[in-house]
Amino acid sequence: MIKAAFVTPGAYPVPSPRGGSVERVVEKFVPHLAGNVRARIYGRAGRGLPAQGCLRGVPCERFPGADKSAYLARVIRRLAAFRPDVIEVENRPRYALRLKRRFPQAQVWLHLHSNTFISPFEIEPKTLRACVRAADRILVNSHYLEEDVLRRAPSAAGKIGIVYPGVEAERFQGWDAAEEKRIRGLEGRRIILFVGRLIPLKGVHHLLAALREVVRAEPEAMLVVVGSAFYGSDRETPYVRRLRRLAHPLRKHVRFVPYVSHAEIPRWFALADVAVVPSVRREAFGLVNVEAMAAGLPVVATCVGGMKEIIADGETGFLVDPADISAGMAASVIRLLQDEPLRQEMGLRGRERAIRHFTWEQTAERWLNELKLRRC
Repeated sequence: MIKAAFVTPGAYPVPSPRGGSVERVVEKFVPHLAGNVRARIYGRAGRGLPAQGCLRGVPCERFPGADKSAYLARVIRRLAAFRPDVIEVENRPRYALRLKRRFPQAQVWLHLHSNTFISPFEIEPKTLRACVRAADRILVNSHYLEEDVLRRAPSAAGKIGIVYPGVEAERFQGWDAAEEKRIRGLEGRRIILFVGRLIPLKGVHHLLAALREVVRAEPEAMLVVVGSAFYGSDRETPYVRRLRRLAHPLRKHVRFVPYVSHAEIPRWFALADVAVVPSVRREAFGLVNVEAMAAGLPVVATCVGGMKEIIADGETGFLVDPADISAGMAASVIRLLQDEPLRQEMGLRGRERAIRHFTWEQTAERWLNELKLRRC
């Protein structure tokens, strides 16, 4: 049986209850490879987690991650003992280059979850090209990210495969919306939900600008903003303080919920009427889109990055022009809040689309298809 090692960045543990989207992808899809490959996960140590454990049947080895060079050195020593056929590096191009030099006989795959670590702010173009040449296969989570990689490193042509991440659709059903609203004192309100990090890239300032128009049309509208600037932390940044200032004139229509564990997220989706994703640019995929769809919510998002591959415009939600986010968000949200049959129909279609295209089982199937391609 093929042995496959999954090397996470060392930023968050696996499992990562307080954040870390890259680690969450590994946590959710790798166990579905059982029976086809002998997998092992390498990640950061975490409080309450053993140095060597098991994640749904997959061995998981954990190391201190504060010093990234020391972290990778420890991973390399354990890889030498495991002797995998495939080493998949999660979202860190430099790791792929170092591991290919150390294990030239192994297939080294680079799995990119965003374009953050291929941008010139994180890696010199010359070094990126060397990393791309070193990788035997490059997995990305959208056609958008594929195009971005090819633009930055044309030598990636012929090496790229698309593996969409997924969702546990069953976790987002069965909740009592009325009860969830009652618990949080939101009875009678029309809930517009944002879930994500509070950073400028996510565009919440545009959403707050749109809310003025929404409230004029729908006085019972309430924007619930779930998230904080950092994974698993309530620490505020200048941008978060700016958002609170922008929200103050509409304080009866905005609620900030600084941190919610991923396990609790389905309950917030349950009480919402519409999900919004106002990212301004560079959103390679956006797991929150498929989570909202799995919860049966229509999604209003900007037409940027990979989101247009997830949301079927006019069928499961609306895509708005990134050149005029506030006006586009306002118009689309108002339309959905005022048309319950349309809202329900889009929510139903969205859930069907999530189940048909975006589950962790399908993520594993796509990964295994990539393995078959490399072995042919």
